Amino acid sequence: MTEQVPLRLREDEACMEPAVTLEAFGGQTNAVAVRIEPGEDTRELLPHLDRLRRIDIAFPAFTDGRGYSAARILREAGFTGELRAVGDVLVDQIAYMRRCGFDAFDPDASLDPDDVEAALNRFPQVYQSAADARTPIWSLRHQ
Repeated sequence: MTEQVPLRLREDEACMEPAVTLEAFGGQTNAVAVRIEPGEDTRELLPHLDRLRRIDIAFPAFTDGRGYSAARILREAGFTGELRAVGDVLVDQIAYMRRCGFDAFDPDASLDPDDVEAALNRFPQVYQSAADARTPIWSLRHQ
């Protein structure tokens, strides 16, 4: 049985360091990857974003949307490292997760690459601002 490789939408080298828990991160000075569980306060990481290379955000169930908020908080605070959605990640969620700032995915079940590509390209325009750099369609009318 081969281990599934996370899907990355980044060009840089993957951070292969093990992710520590948020609780353990506070006591370590050399950790560069951390895992956020639902209900944990992502803002605890804000003073340390410059030393983090990867943040994994857990999705224990696809119905738990707290990870979307965590991702947006981190991106809006300036985190530029890898932001990885881990767990019950469905292909239907990929485009929305991308808009919130995720750029890597480690789902429990493998995703078909063609389905992922279709999901990411399904809607050529967006209606609202988000953590990504896409310009909302309404603002294009005024350029």
